[in-house]
Amino acid sequence: MSDHFDIPAIALDWHRAGTGAALATVVDTWGSAPRRTGSQLVIAGDGRIEGSVSGGCVEGAVLVEALEALEDGQHRVLEYGVSDDDAFAVGLACGGTIRVLVEPVGTALPVALLEDLVAARARREPVAYEVGLTSGTRRLVREGHDQRFRMDRSGVEDDGETFVAIHNPPLRLIIVGAVHIAQALVPMARIAGYDPAIIDPREAFASDARFPGERLLHDWPDEAVATLGLDARTALVLLTHDPKLDDPALEAGLKADCFYIGALGSTRTHAKRVDRLTAAGFSDAEIGRIHAPVGLDIGAAGPAEIAVSVLAEMTAVLRGKRP
Repeated sequence: MSDHFDIPAIALDWHRAGTGAALATVVDTWGSAPRRTGSQLVIAGDGRIEGSVSGGCVEGAVLVEALEALEDGQHRVLEYGVSDDDAFAVGLACGGTIRVLVEPVGTALPVALLEDLVAARARREPVAYEVGLTSGTRRLVREGHDQRFRMDRSGVEDDGETFVAIHNPPLRLIIVGAVHIAQALVPMARIAGYDPAIIDPREAFASDARFPGERLLHDWPDEAVATLGLDARTALVLLTHDPKLDDPALEAGLKADCFYIGALGSTRTHAKRVDRLTAAGFSDAEIGRIHAPVGLDIGAAGPAEIAVSVLAEMTAVLRGKRP
């Protein structure tokens, strides 16, 4: 199954290929609905699907509605819940209810608007897609909805009419130091939705054998982070203990808008780090952005538990629960 972040681009490709495409988006959930608001499914005119709106519970029913929408060109809002016999028949018997917006591309959803959305996502530009569930008005906005952007939270506004789909760039995790903690942290971060990259000029550490299938950069960290770019959807984690490797990336991170910066090391090690950064001209406020020793204090022992503590702290900062 394709990652959620590919769905609009797949819809555009299928429309351009002439098969037709409809986007289905979860606009509301109640109870134990299995997919969060904003989850998407794309349906082609030939019956192919990618993505998910319910983890398999109502996809079949949404597919039928989407094919009808491709025929009549109208958007529709569908609701499925345990009290609905049709919903029970397709498997939503867990006590949850979902509302799904279905939009055929090229009629209800203008191609130019979808092209703008796909292009913004390719540029890692945060955008919000607003649609009137009754009126069918649609637009992309880049300002406002600050809390929704911060929390990655799509949903219906207080007016009960406007659905806002948040399209943030995918989360990235840049790790400096291909050490044992990194080997545990990378797969955990992938499960949590991060796109990881590992930086270490020591090729014996940053090897395909140790990190199969992952993006490895063997440049010096300052050059590598410049290549990758740093932004507000990036977490930077420094794991080498070596100032020659950690400090150049750390300085780049402090000058950028990374939402999280964490550095491995004891309190004493961090005190020396603070002295170096102060001498380099960084302010107390800038240095205070560094989480060190890295990770929540959960009594972690060993690389895997330390990785858990790091991912937990990243999540807390991302969601505004700064520890």
